[in-house]
Amino acid sequence: MAAKSWIGRLQRSVSVTYPWIPGAVAAILSVGMWHFGSWKPLERMGYIALFKTRFFNVLPQPSWDERLAIIAIDEASLKKYGQFPWARDRYIQLLQQLQKSPPAAIGFDIKFVESSPVDAQFARAIASTGTVVLARAWDDRGKVLEPVPALADVAANQGHIVKQVDADGITRQATIWVNGPNFSIPSLGLALLEVYNASNPRNPAIIPQPIPSLKMQGVWLNWPGKVKMSASNPKQISPPTYSFVDVVEGRFKARDFANKIVLVGATAKGLEDNLRSPLNLDPPISGVYFHAAVIDNLLNNRLLQLLEDKSIILLLLLLGPITNGILLQLNLRGRLIVAVVLPLIYMGIAAIAFSFYHWWLPIAAPIGTILLTGVGVQLREQSEKQQLMGLFEKHVAPETANLIWEHKEEIIQDGELEAQEMVATVLFMDIRGFTSISEKLPPRELLSWLNQYLDVMSDCIMNHGGVIDKYIGDAIMAVFGIPQARTTSEEIKQDAINAIAASIAMHEKLEELNQQLREEGKPEIQFGIGIHTGTLVAGSIGGSRRLNYSVLGDTVNVTARIEAMNKELTADKAYKILLTSETFDYVSDRYDAEQVATMQLRGRQQETIIYNIVGERVVETVVEIGNW
Repeated sequence: MAAKSWIGRLQRSVSVTYPWIPGAVAAILSVGMWHFGSWKPLERMGYIALFKTRFFNVLPQPSWDERLAIIAIDEASLKKYGQFPWARDRYIQLLQQLQKSPPAAIGFDIKFVESSPVDAQFARAIASTGTVVLARAWDDRGKVLEPVPALADVAANQGHIVKQVDADGITRQATIWVNGPNFSIPSLGLALLEVYNASNPRNPAIIPQPIPSLKMQGVWLNWPGKVKMSASNPKQISPPTYSFVDVVEGRFKARDFANKIVLVGATAKGLEDNLRSPLNLDPPISGVYFHAAVIDNLLNNRLLQLLEDKSIILLLLLLGPITNGILLQLNLRGRLIVAVVLPLIYMGIAAIAFSFYHWWLPIAAPIGTILLTGVGVQLREQSEKQQLMGLFEKHVAPETANLIWEHKEEIIQDGELEAQEMVATVLFMDIRGFTSISEKLPPRELLSWLNQYLDVMSDCIMNHGGVIDKYIGDAIMAVFGIPQARTTSEEIKQDAINAIAASIAMHEKLEELNQQLREEGKPEIQFGIGIHTGTLVAGSIGGSRRLNYSVLGDTVNVTARIEAMNKELTADKAYKILLTSETFDYVSDRYDAEQVATMQLRGRQQETIIYNIVGERVVETVVEIGNW
């Protein structure tokens, strides 16, 4: 039994036995990009995109917690009280008014780091309220900016107002604890919740505990919604925001602040500590809403959760091969569909996890892995095809190689061109009187003359879907209907029609060629064509060192025999095309033919009826005109 065929060796030479390589390479590349932070800019965009999905009204849209209220130092307040900063008696008036609607906690997003003449009165107002939280911070050189001692001593708590801004200007994280060797300082939002819990022991908010090993202990913000401003109606603002001057002058209802967490901060242009959220990109919002977002997330236990790095790496390592496996089963159109649908499915999963379970799944890296795998599969297949085609064409005709590639999954099995039984139309043609012509022409001229003829005839065959099986001296053997087996009668019929059409085209081209040969003083050419349709076997023929893709069977033998009959049967005919009744039955509605012989071919039990093509059938169209 012959060793593995040359096709198997060709396949191995271009590594077709490792179809998983693109997915593995894409996964490893994606993991490397994740490790070195290359996906980070795109993941930041993914964070914004997840928030934008809330506007589609398909997934739940959270809103700001109703236990929050903002007192804003806005334009109206500046117009009333003048340039900021103000004298601290303004804050004394504010605290006095809030006694009418006592909040559970009051946080000042304002730094009181310098002494003032009214600090004693302000301290008494803070102590009387009992729920005031003051802000502390650090300057650019790391110096602590603490509230003046007189105020700090009577405050219910203190919290830092450090904010984090990513490279794209979006605030996604909050530092809830700043930890040192002997201290842990909560954020302003966390400090307010500690005071709030003291007032609400039956329903306390869950407060993350400090982790001393983390100097800046952060969380990921799940912004509750877009900050919407309405100067005329605080209830139309999310979260509810009241003008400082309106509160000081008593323009609020008793229930507006009762048992709520109230934040006091600047929102007027030029004063606010601007930041951008994924829902408020332009214009930005005041930093006081950042503290409100932290409080909201902790009150509702909806801080964003992220996958651990090892889980993300595992996800990427699985996505590459899985995508690779799916794409290998599809053609180019299917792959393009998958390249769109699969990322959309993943995006849908990420959006559901985000909206219902507060999980921020990576977006860019997984989708990027899917797309990288798709590109890799396509590029590798294209490269593999180019290499394989280059090697195929040394053994079979280029058109055969192309057809084999297009249907490789059906034809190539375990590195072999599988033998296939099929119905096809075989065409034989050769030159009449070639022997005498070859004796008259020098070998070099003969070869040039013959190649000129073969080139023109081959074009006619291939332009009509035929495959050049082989050249045998001056003869051409072509097959219509390989290498993919035909499954319907219509397909077999079309192959037969194509063979006749190619033969007629060869007659027309031969007239042009003979005109050129006469002008060049070279011998003119006459040929004969034989065509037969029947069952044959297509596959690799040869030994372990040399193989050829060809067809075998009685159909081939019959075609060769009837082609030789052209010398006697078509000498006075316009078309030198002989075909059997098996072929004529398929083309009789398209071409006219005359029966020229009935004979018993050697080796065949039944008689063979032979026809000669007369020309294309003329179909008359009758148009009936009715009465007007």
